[in-house]
Amino acid sequence: MSVEPYRELVFDKEGDGPAGQAGALASLARQGVGDLIVFAHGWNSSPSGATRLCSDFFAPFPELLAPGAEVGYAGLIWPSMMFSGEPAPDYRALVTVLPEKEQVLDRITDLLVAAAPDEAAFARFGALLREFADVPPGEGAEGAAGPAARVPGFLLADPVETCALFTAALDACGRGGAGPEPEGFRVGLGAYWRGAREALRQTTYYLMRQRAGRVGEFGLGPLLGEVARAAPGLRVHLVGHSMGARLVAYALKGLPPGARPVASVTLLQGAFSHYAFAERLPHDPRRSGALWDVRSRVRGPVVACYSRHDTALGVMYPLASRLADESASLAAAVGVPGPSPAGVAAGAPGAALSGTGRLPGVDDPRWGAIGHDGVRAVPGTAERTLARVLREGVPGSGCVSVDAAEVVRSHADIRHAELARVVVSAAGAGR
Repeated sequence: MSVEPYRELVFDKEGDGPAGQAGALASLARQGVGDLIVFAHGWNSSPSGATRLCSDFFAPFPELLAPGAEVGYAGLIWPSMMFSGEPAPDYRALVTVLPEKEQVLDRITDLLVAAAPDEAAFARFGALLREFADVPPGEGAEGAAGPAARVPGFLLADPVETCALFTAALDACGRGGAGPEPEGFRVGLGAYWRGAREALRQTTYYLMRQRAGRVGEFGLGPLLGEVARAAPGLRVHLVGHSMGARLVAYALKGLPPGARPVASVTLLQGAFSHYAFAERLPHDPRRSGALWDVRSRVRGPVVACYSRHDTALGVMYPLASRLADESASLAAAVGVPGPSPAGVAAGAPGAALSGTGRLPGVDDPRWGAIGHDGVRAVPGTAERTLARVLREGVPGSGCVSVDAAEVVRSHADIRHAELARVVVSAAGAGR
């Protein structure tokens, strides 16, 4: 580890962790630590990879701290791994975080490897994807009971339409292929198996999104409450990347009543809605963002670093978010001619684009990510460039959106001393 004192927090998928973790953090205060920086990694990280990321991210901090600042560090490790070995995905890596799904993953993997260019194979893939996501049998069928609104629409739609749409999305953000492709990937229906890979990825995203919120609210939040009771003077600064940003944000929901140990929050390329902190949604003033009432639980600023170069959040996130919230037919959503798979098969992957040549939902602000354009619909939010923050510092309170595009060139591109300086400034611990 690049810094000391360092502690590692570990949670399982339900937010449970080994005994003594809160005590280990509280003990840092007794050693003279006044500020504790907690970093949560994003999805698709193995435990060892997450620890390396923590070490790399924390490495610049000691040189940035004000003289006399006593800072401790904690890396939060949660079971988020999606695929390993990219750009040639190892689908079996999913078993490490979803061991109960091993058999269905074996069958999904067989279909993805074979890439048979026929509708029956896609139908089997769609059924297996629904089984993988625990969609109840019959969900989405006309007159079916159950919480269909909570099931991503793409899992209920025709699988060929779904895979065609995700193929177009991959092309739109320059992520055409992923490693060696079977011959069938290049012709007819076989072209849409690239989108099938993404459909599996997005199904995992749906599962990991739920998991990140659960670990934050029921794991980290209560743990920070314990720390606050044991070490009331310790100032905690939460930092999260991607899904880890969602995790630390939801930890604010899980804080016990009256507990306010969190002095700042910094979200790096956050993979959740840019309206999360809004008291009223612009498109539906009767509704609020999921986290609108937690800002008061942070004594200092809530900082969202974002980048227009993050195509994962600029293209794939809004597409997936729309399809997660809307269960209408994808054929209607994207303008594919006719309701039958044959209508999709007749065109190239671009057939899944709308009549304007754009992917559905990508330009719709309802589905935007906080890591792509910052905090939205929160009056008084400070807008800053990264250069200005590095020159003047982070405002001491309220929501702050920081355009970090000058250094962040992709979703995972967060190993920068400039971002470490943003965190240190938000914490009030910088030179």
